[in-house]
Amino acid sequence: MDVKIEESWKEVLRQEFVKPYFLQIATYLKAEKLAGKTIYPPGSLIFNAFNTTPFEKVKVVLLGQDPYHGPGQAHGLSFSVPKGIPPPPSLINIFKELHDDVGVPIPNHGDLTHWAQQGMLLLNASLTVRANEPMSHSKIGWAEFTDAVIQKISERKKNIVFLLWGKFAQEKQGLIDETRHYVLKAAHPSPFSADKGFFGSRPFSKINAYLVQNGQSPIDWKL
Repeated sequence: MDVKIEESWKEVLRQEFVKPYFLQIATYLKAEKLAGKTIYPPGSLIFNAFNTTPFEKVKVVLLGQDPYHGPGQAHGLSFSVPKGIPPPPSLINIFKELHDDVGVPIPNHGDLTHWAQQGMLLLNASLTVRANEPMSHSKIGWAEFTDAVIQKISERKKNIVFLLWGKFAQEKQGLIDETRHYVLKAAHPSPFSADKGFFGSRPFSKINAYLVQNGQSPIDWKL
């Protein structure tokens, strides 16, 4: 199956694209469109995280659960929204912690592309969602695909920071070889849980300290 995805990822994930579960994802999405369902993000942005952060550039992985399901919000990067779309509550809390941690001014937009371009893979466990129906595509095979992505990064790279925020992301910890990588866990930045261990977790300074310690350039967090 010829998937339109950045070349280094195409090579790394080549075996996944011919497995039955992946073909089932494609079949399911086509059926949804034929049935008149609106799917986010648009097709050209489903693999945006991979196209913006090539495999060899990955330094940090931020795992989200599901794309945003409102109009114009999802653009294929976990937690991020395009410029001109108001930042959702979880993203606002991320910016508050960013400011408290490293003093970066809270941005007036929610587009995290600048982070992704520097090596931060903004990966959702599901890469699509039906409009206004959160988790509607969580059982169509995406989890198998994104689990494979996490495993490939763990196996083929060294000294990657994995950010696991919330219970769902932390369930993926077993896919990561912690003798080779740095796992940072905290509560989810959602308003329901941010004060239970996300605020004060200082992930941004910890990420850059680890990257510098391992001979990599730090992330410029200013958006």
